[in-house]
Amino acid sequence: MTDTPWLTVRRGAGPLLVSLPHTGNELGPIADRFVSAWRARKDVDWHIDALYDFVIKYDATIVRTALSRSLIDVNRDPSGASLYPGQATTELCPTTTFDGEPLYREGAAPTAAELVTRRSEWFEPYHDALKTELARLRGGHKRVVLYDCHSIRSRVPRLFEGELPIFNLGTNAGASCDPALRARIAEALAASGDSFVLDGRFKGGWITRSLGRPADGLHALQMELACRAYLVEPDEPNPTNWPAPIDAARAERTSAVLRRVFDEIAAWLRPL
Repeated sequence: MTDTPWLTVRRGAGPLLVSLPHTGNELGPIADRFVSAWRARKDVDWHIDALYDFVIKYDATIVRTALSRSLIDVNRDPSGASLYPGQATTELCPTTTFDGEPLYREGAAPTAAELVTRRSEWFEPYHDALKTELARLRGGHKRVVLYDCHSIRSRVPRLFEGELPIFNLGTNAGASCDPALRARIAEALAASGDSFVLDGRFKGGWITRSLGRPADGLHALQMELACRAYLVEPDEPNPTNWPAPIDAARAERTSAVLRRVFDEIAAWLRPL
């Protein structure tokens, strides 16, 4: 286990790396610049680290940041280019919530110079950790899978219409992992009986797109879960009802599906 105050790396020996880029809720040295701490944490991937606690059994390496995505989003293109041109999204250092609400008090948004500093202090170390661990694992295995864990509220009208499917598998339209692996996971999701989509609204963020290089034995995918998969979502989130607690029954059902997904990944990796 390697730790810093905000970055945790749990080293495993298996050919699997699990990334948790959005489960952190720490606001660092700028907490008082946000409109409120609750708003700055509104879009955290709540409870995802607990939902995936079973990955230890696969001897997976786990990389996690404790920082809120409102401070810096380590799953965005560091150049500032949109990952979803023409669609609403948030930035490398977000200035609004998913719902379009301002995150910062008037006059307190980050300057251009501050964006450079945040990228150097927090974004680059996270990606350096991912690359270091992938290189280590690739040194002992012919191929390695990077699984990037995410969740989002089921309804966010600014980002997508209607209700999001429960399981949203992103592989950069098939470019970030082997087609056979993509197909195996899709089959496991289809067998669950829950709604799912392959490379739909969420095709994979910067982690998946930048690190998935199938020709080099590095296969990356993103799983975006609709929050109703493991908790009861309020109609309108507010400081009294959000984040909602994890719902044991829903979480167990979803965890069972995710375990099948990881079993399929392990089976695909095993021949090599």
